[in-house]
Amino acid sequence: MTIKLGIFDSGIGGFTVLKTLLSTRREVDVIYLADTKRNPYGDKSSEEIRLIATEICNWFGDKELDALLIACNTTNASALDILDKALLIPKFDLINSVSDVITSDKVAVLATSSTVNSNYYKNTIEFNINNVEVLQQACPEFVNEIEKVPINSKRINFLAEVYLEQILSANVKEIILGCSHYPLISEILREKIPCNIKIIDPSVPMISRLNKYYPIIDNPCVGNVSYDNIHFFATSDSEGFSNKVKNWLGISKKINLVSLRTDT
Repeated sequence: MTIKLGIFDSGIGGFTVLKTLLSTRREVDVIYLADTKRNPYGDKSSEEIRLIATEICNWFGDKELDALLIACNTTNASALDILDKALLIPKFDLINSVSDVITSDKVAVLATSSTVNSNYYKNTIEFNINNVEVLQQACPEFVNEIEKVPINSKRINFLAEVYLEQILSANVKEIILGCSHYPLISEILREKIPCNIKIIDPSVPMISRLNKYYPIIDNPCVGNVSYDNIHFFATSDSEGFSNKVKNWLGISKKINLVSLRTDT
């Protein structure tokens, strides 16, 4: 059975969710929406994010989706209730899934400033798990750097050292990559983080929840990942986004330019 899924993010962060999805199952038809015109979301106010979430719901409303994968942690943190009310389909999000894989009593969350300020990660984890300490670290410059093609590895290495300093000194046992862009630089982060500290990509438990809801009937995905049934949409600079798709996913795909704004 083929399921039709929507994935949205402000840019390329959702690629981590997409890759995790396609590594587990073949029978999917995906509409990927990148709101590149307003990227990044992480420095926006909660009110702005909630307006954007409404516009995203309006756009996805007629796409006949079987489920929505919320690939943007900032929107997840600030506007999950908007998405729940506006789209009456199953929704799977990163923040509420991550508690499924936490195994220690002291964790840290790396995230955008907006996500950290919302305390949604901290409150959700502490609600779901007893006697856990949750530290949070805002990483305001990561997304802009990760969106560049090519990335400036020297700059990202420097920022990683700055952002990791406090949480590593606090002797955390697990670090959650609380922005979907961050797993794209997981190799750089792994070099900075001691091997005894577990790095958690929330897309893994989120896709696990999806696969439990929609069981994989045929053989799970094995071998090469196929992007044949992935359809990309962006709100600006389709050529630039096409270059990012080729850079990170190794494919050439048509990028459809769309508008989400309800005030134009």
